[in-house]
Amino acid sequence: MAIQGEITLPGDKSISHRALMFTALGDGLSRIENLNPGADVSTTKEALRNCGIKIEDKPGAVHVQGGGLRPFKQPEHPLNCGNSGTTARLMMGLLAAHPIHVQFVGDPSLSKRPMDRVFRPLQQMGANVSARDRRYLPVMLSGRDLWALDYKLPYASAQVKSAILLAGLHAKGVTSVKSPAFSRDHTEQLLRSMGAKVKIDGKTVSISTLTKPLHAIDFVVPGDFSAAAFFIAGALLVPDSELIIRNVGMNPTRTAFLSTVLEMGAKIDVVNQVEHHGEAVSDLRVSYSKLKGVTIHPEEIPNQIDELPLIALLATQAEGETIVRGAEELRVKESDRINSVVTNMGAWGAKIFERPDGFSIEGPTILKGGLVKTFDDHRIAMSMAVASLVSKLPAVFDNPDCVDISHPGFFSELRALSS
Repeated sequence: MAIQGEITLPGDKSISHRALMFTALGDGLSRIENLNPGADVSTTKEALRNCGIKIEDKPGAVHVQGGGLRPFKQPEHPLNCGNSGTTARLMMGLLAAHPIHVQFVGDPSLSKRPMDRVFRPLQQMGANVSARDRRYLPVMLSGRDLWALDYKLPYASAQVKSAILLAGLHAKGVTSVKSPAFSRDHTEQLLRSMGAKVKIDGKTVSISTLTKPLHAIDFVVPGDFSAAAFFIAGALLVPDSELIIRNVGMNPTRTAFLSTVLEMGAKIDVVNQVEHHGEAVSDLRVSYSKLKGVTIHPEEIPNQIDELPLIALLATQAEGETIVRGAEELRVKESDRINSVVTNMGAWGAKIFERPDGFSIEGPTILKGGLVKTFDDHRIAMSMAVASLVSKLPAVFDNPDCVDISHPGFFSELRALSS
């Protein structure tokens, strides 16, 4: 059944986290529309409320009452970050200079993900941080005065970069972060639009100490490009498909997936481009396409890290070999996504081969369908749901509810477009 029609997607998850956190430092009431409704963003909302920030859910928008330069109060409970690495890592940077004591906890999956990559540079800034096995949640943080840091990231990471920049808002001096490759720049763009002194020089970002609160904003969160990618993939794979996706965030640090699928032969038109608070927004027109294999090199990985499971799926239906290299970061996501993708695609009949830093795939192949091991990972479940559009048998998920982390209603939306 072809994918036909139009769809408008939930707000970008990465931007939604940041909009909530940054408006807490605002000089008044901020209004945020199209906030991502998933569990991860709700986790950030509750963590901020636990720290004394007034957040109200209103019809069509979320209102955040900014508290100025130092709005955070001693939380009554540990900050439960659930499954959200963004919540844990960015909140560490946000709170590091405030005179409060905070314990960060998470679910079993998040508790296996490394946190030292964030809190070690924060310790270099003067933060008092301790962690289980010096690496994992639970993490204890006691806020104190910080000094600026000139930090060179060992690998491109928007979360680590953002945590350091957020700590730099309250550090003495100018804090800079140099990355080996470009990564998501939502933090830089939104902070700059709210009045922070942000300087971008190639792959180095610098931020100055806040001397006054950030501006309150009225902000419409763009549609999540990572969510759009699943529907893009479905329309590319299913014959006779024609799909329009409205108001998609087109930040160039997020759309490497689009460049990759265009290289594979995808028919996609980008139209109605506008900009809001530094974020580009467009509509996408996607048509069924015959695809060919490609090679994705390490420097191309950071800006499509979340979409690589979909690249694997598209590669199973593309002519020739697709190779993904330099994607070790996939192993420390919500699941080991290299293993998760290879396990599921291989079980369905794909010619997919695991590498230490990625995978290779030979296509095209017929996918059998059947059981999906989600590994409690929303992107694995959603990728296999799209795969079922071209498989012999329907997909049967061991935990379909895991998609609620980022996109409640995903399955019903996918069914509606393909009915």
